[in-house]
Amino acid sequence: MKISWTEAAISHVRAAYDYVAADNPAAAEEVLRRIFSAAEFLVQHPNLGRTERVEGTRELVITGTPFIVAYRTRGGGIEILAVLRGARKWPADL
Repeated sequence: MKISWTEAAISHVRAAYDYVAADNPAAAEEVLRRIFSAAEFLVQHPNLGRTERVEGTRELVITGTPFIVAYRTRGGGIEILAVLRGARKWPADL
């Protein structure tokens, strides 16, 4: 199973890094590691995330961070749609 990232998701990861790095660059590196590790884990466990807010998508809470990865399974792969802070107002569509 292959992982692909939307442009929006890549932008979200960069913003997450910048947000955390403003206070703690080492913590920002750890956040990146956790995000990418969680995405890789989805290859073996694509149905791990919860289904809730947006139809056809799943959400995986990134342990030890305030971030959630929104994704969908598509064509035998995982498509990462967004990486957002859990406290943020969730978009109606992804």
